[in-house]
Parts: sequence; C-alpha cells; structure tokens
Amino acid sequence: MKLLLQLYTAWFKMGLFTFGGGYAMLPMIQREVIEKYGWATEEEIMDYYAIGQCTPGIIAVNTATFVGYYQKGIPGAIAATLGVVSPSVLIITMIAGLITNFSELTLVQHGLNGVKGAVCLLMFNALRSLWKKSIHNIGALCIFGISLGMSVFTDISTAVMVLLAGVLGVVMSKAGGLRYE
Repeated sequence: MKLLLQLYTAWFKMGLFTFGGGYAMLPMIQREVIEKYGWATEEEIMDYYAIGQCTPGIIAVNTATFVGYYQKGIPGAIAATLGVVSPSVLIITMIAGLITNFSELTLVQHGLNGVKGAVCLLMFNALRSLWKKSIHNIGALCIFGISLGMSVFTDISTAVMVLLAGVLGVVMSKAGGLRYE
C-alpha cells in the first residue's frame, strides 16, 4: 500500500508542477522516478517515452502508467495514472468557469508567454540530456537525422516514425552499425 501511495503522490507532484506536457516533465521524471525512487533507469524512461509516442493518449500519462505497472502491476498503473492526471482535472475544474473572463487580460497573456518561455527551456534541457544518453555512435546519429528530416519535411505520423526508427535500429545493429559503448 505504501508503494501505491508513493506512486500516486510522486506522479501527482509531477502533474501539478510541470507545465508544457510530457517532454517538459522529463527533468522531474529524472529526479523523482530515476534518482529519488529508482523505479526506472534513464534507458527505461526513454523506452517508455518511445512507446508512449506509439500508443494512444498523452505521453506523460502513458509513462506514468508504464512505471506504475512495472512497480506494482495494475494497481500501480492505476495509482500512477490517477496521480498524474488528478492535478490537471482539479485545476481545469477550478478555472473552467473563470478562463473566459481573464483570458483577454494583458497581464494574463504576458504571464502565459513567460511560462511558455520557461517550458521551452525545460524541454531543451531534457532533450540535451536525452541526446547525451542516446546518441552514442554514427548509426544512432544517422537514425536521428533521418527521423528529424522526416518530421520536418513529411506528414508521417510520429508513431510510424518511431516504429521505422526501431526497425532501422535493428537492421543497422545486424549490419554492425549500432554498437553500444
């Protein structure tokens, strides 16, 4: 029961204090899930994010569900998932009736623009950390470049790109192009 409560409260905290979606949540996931509780490794979190891209739903919710499931099965998945979505549900419920009254205020618009800038910085830091942990060889760099090009110049679904990158990774590893150091 203690683990279920920890899963709920840790993910509640991440859901409450993270703005900008799943990628902006990466720094907090690193602190809470990896460093504080040791529920997953950085590699596992990256795998959960990749799988979360391919499955329906929000990346943060999918990641919480995966972590909870691997810690305590279905009850853990439920606890972590409820933890990460509860803050949003509570906040949205509280402000839903008021947002139309305040959204046009210049002060509110400037405040939201400031938050967007900070979220971009959080996402940049998380991506930089992922880069350092993921791109270990020329093969991985090639897969990154191909994926980046596909995302910029085509309308291919992210899920399809992740699956294609996985297949390309397997093919390249069989050909000796992807070796872990």
